[in-house]
Amino acid sequence: MAISATIIKTQLQLADMDNHVYQDFNLTIAQHPSETAQRLMIRILAFALNASDQLTFTKGLCADDEPELWRRSLSDEIELWIELGTPDEKRLKKACSKSQQVILYTYGGGTAEVWWSQQGAKLQNMAKLSVYQLPHEQTQALAELLQKNMALQVSIQDGEVMVSSELGAVDISPLALK
Repeated sequence: MAISATIIKTQLQLADMDNHVYQDFNLTIAQHPSETAQRLMIRILAFALNASDQLTFTKGLCADDEPELWRRSLSDEIELWIELGTPDEKRLKKACSKSQQVILYTYGGGTAEVWWSQQGAKLQNMAKLSVYQLPHEQTQALAELLQKNMALQVSIQDGEVMVSSELGAVDISPLALK
C-alpha cells in the first residue's frame, strides 16, 4: 500500500515591506511522502517571497511538467514559474519558454554551490531566469518550525526574511546569484 501525502495547514501572516504586501493567507499544502521538512518549508518561504492571490502550489514532486508554485493569468498563461533545488538546464529552458518569469531557489549547502559552479555560466543567457541561494543552516532551522497545523509570521525587509512561529524564529538571507 502506498503512503499518502501529509496535509499541512498554515496560517501565514505576511508583512513584505519590499513589495508592499501585507496580507494573511490560509494555505493547505500536501507534503509528498518523500519530501523533507526542509523542502516543504522552503516551498512556503517561496510562496511568501512571491505572494499574491493568484500564486498557487502545484502537484510538485508528483508532476514532472509543473513547477513547485506558479501564478497563472486569467487567460491561463503562466506568468511566474517557481522551481526549487538544482534542476537541470533543460528544465529551466523549458520553464523560460513557457513562462514570463522563472525564479529558482537553490538550497542544500555544498550540493547547491557545486551545482551553481557547474551550471551558472550556462544559465546567464536566460533573461527570464532569476536564481537565489538559500543558506543551508538557515533552511535547516526553518525546517524545525514545521507542524501539521501552524501559524507563521513572515516579515521581509531589504531582502532579509524573518520567519517566526510559536516554536521560534529564523532569519533567512537569500543570496541573488543571477
